[in-house]
Amino acid sequence: MKKLAESGLTKEEIIKAYRYVLLGRRLDERLWQLTRIGKTSFNISGQGHEVGQVAMAMAFDHDKDYFLPYYRDMTPCLVWGMTPKDILLGSLGKEDDPSSHGRQMPNHYGSKEHNIVTHSSTVSTQFPLATGVAYGAQLGKKDYVTLTTTGEGAANQGEVQEAMNFAGVKKLPLIFVFENNGYAISVGREEQYASEKLSDRGPAFGFTGIQVDGHDFVESYLAFKQVVADARNGKGPALIELMVTRLTAHSADDDHSVYRSKEDIENLKNNDGLLLFEKQLIDEGYLTREQMKAMDKDLKEEINQATDEAEAMPDPTPDTILEQVYADK
Repeated sequence: MKKLAESGLTKEEIIKAYRYVLLGRRLDERLWQLTRIGKTSFNISGQGHEVGQVAMAMAFDHDKDYFLPYYRDMTPCLVWGMTPKDILLGSLGKEDDPSSHGRQMPNHYGSKEHNIVTHSSTVSTQFPLATGVAYGAQLGKKDYVTLTTTGEGAANQGEVQEAMNFAGVKKLPLIFVFENNGYAISVGREEQYASEKLSDRGPAFGFTGIQVDGHDFVESYLAFKQVVADARNGKGPALIELMVTRLTAHSADDDHSVYRSKEDIENLKNNDGLLLFEKQLIDEGYLTREQMKAMDKDLKEEINQATDEAEAMPDPTPDTILEQVYADK
């Protein structure tokens, strides 16, 4: 694992990165709680992805770059500018939900204010849309880079290959990411693809492909920093395969004990990026365990307040069902 100092980030920036990782974990846990007690209908968890996701998001300019996420990307959406209350409004289906004004499923993140484009429930449709967003930058001679993500299972969809082919031909300022946690719902990687690395698909379409350890913050951050700089300088797209761990079942409707062994589930915490990041922060002198506990307490209080405020907000009314769906004339 690379030393944190190798990132080139300041101590304050690294601590801020850890805060986002921890915020993402605690907010994800809250969403599970709300689903289990019947206050929300569904949740897809990003637990185990957070370290790589935060490193990814920190490599972009959130004031101008575009993000087309997939359903496990709550944590990078927080880095991009969304708040815990924004996320909770979406999960609770409230009228003030910035993703869809309560008209989308939970985990369909979007924010016009922050250049986050919401996605369809049909997996990987954000990839061709992202090529359009990036093509707009190229045609309009605008200085923004587009990021789009999906899981390794959805990476086998046809539209993903079409999007990468177009991006490669046009040399678009676009970063593709496969967040590889080893499972397409219940299907393990050995039954998903035959190649050793999914990142090898990048060169097949004429651009860089890199596999990085998503548990290593610095390795992930430096990889994204380089491909974002290259894209911004006209060198075209890149594909990053971010190797992560899925600590939970696929979703609130799934039982991973059916297809994961008891030993596998028990050993998941040994590969928890949050715990590995915490150990590194302590070992390298960035934070103490006491400081982490104090931060955790503050974040839990922030999430409690956001939950109370989101629950108190009004639901959409039936007479507005067609509003916020189609563009105004």
